[in-house]
Amino acid sequence: MRDEGVASVSGQTTLWRRVRRGLWQPPRPHGAQPRERVVGPLELFYDLVVVVLVAQAAHHLAGQLTWRGIGAYTAVFGLVWIMWANGSLHHELHGREDARARTTFLLQILVLVPLGAFIPEADGVLGAAFAVTAGIGFAVLALLWLLASRGDRPEYRRSSRLFVAGTVACAVVLAASALFPAGVRVWTWGLLDLLYLAGFAAAILRAAPGVPTLLTVTDALIERFGLLIIIVLGETVTGVVTGLAAEPVNALTLAVALTCVVVGFGAWWTYFDFAGHREPRSTPRATAQWMLAHLPLTAAVAAMGAAMVGLVEHAHAAHTAAPTAWVLAGGAATVQVATMVVAAALAAWHGQGQLYRRLSRTCAATAVAFLGVGAARPAPLVLGLALVALFSIPWTVAVVYRLGQEETPPPSPE
Repeated sequence: MRDEGVASVSGQTTLWRRVRRGLWQPPRPHGAQPRERVVGPLELFYDLVVVVLVAQAAHHLAGQLTWRGIGAYTAVFGLVWIMWANGSLHHELHGREDARARTTFLLQILVLVPLGAFIPEADGVLGAAFAVTAGIGFAVLALLWLLASRGDRPEYRRSSRLFVAGTVACAVVLAASALFPAGVRVWTWGLLDLLYLAGFAAAILRAAPGVPTLLTVTDALIERFGLLIIIVLGETVTGVVTGLAAEPVNALTLAVALTCVVVGFGAWWTYFDFAGHREPRSTPRATAQWMLAHLPLTAAVAAMGAAMVGLVEHAHAAHTAAPTAWVLAGGAATVQVATMVVAAALAAWHGQGQLYRRLSRTCAATAVAFLGVGAARPAPLVLGLALVALFSIPWTVAVVYRLGQEETPPPSPE
């Protein structure tokens, strides 16, 4: 009987280990990042939750198109984007398709939901609540990275420890900022964004000699960044619909609204025609440049959607309000410049160097023209049409160049 009892316990233990191994595997060790992976529905759900926070920040900006409002938007958006990138990279490097991955994503979502509720007043009465919740979010991320680092090989341990320490420090500063006055608090968040991003870039660029690449931008990661841009572009449509719903619809209002939709489409066209869904060069510098340039690009797209609310609501004005004109035109200029910064990190930049050099010069010139239109503050419809025309210039340059290449006969063999 005793032997049968021991065998039963041993069998149960073996079964439990098999179940645990199947459902709750340890984090994938650093350096074992899969090169071929399909983005799963869990990641898409996580991205949609993050975009809700982006929408909250954009809606708040739409009601406060002032320098103070823009500053608060930038600081808050930076923290949200860093949390998204942090969680996305953790899953890319260490996550598996098991219950552990679902639990880690759920834990992050449980922090993001109340954080989103505090965003509309993050620069005011709910600033302390936002700071504490964001601190908890970074603490959760630090814990996830710490657990993953326990399986690191020796060559990765220094970088992992520095990254965990930086994330913990960020969590502590965020929580402590709850005690600061509102103005100081927002400035602290903005400075924290810059320091954290600088540390992130340094971790990629300053890997020890002989250490394998800390991070490889795979097809799955390219798809994640592109999908976030697409989802955030939906905010431009949301801004148009919100503006239309707030005012009686007539021919001019509808014309301005539909022009705004075309402006948003121009931003999509710019990014995906010249930079989106393309592989960056496999160097630390290109990797850091490719990733970090997506932050201002995404923030600019969301800000454009926020400005479109006011543009549609005041479609009959003789001149566009200065804050609306500057945010919309400045966002468009940022999209042009940031897209070229992303493109400069691509493998295709050298393969199609002549085209991209032309595009970079064209985008720089149109970015200046965007700002000029914003400064002129024409009527909303004229402003929208001017933005559409400027967005079409780089595309026209690319089409003309490619048509010219097709018509050029190949060199005859000697």
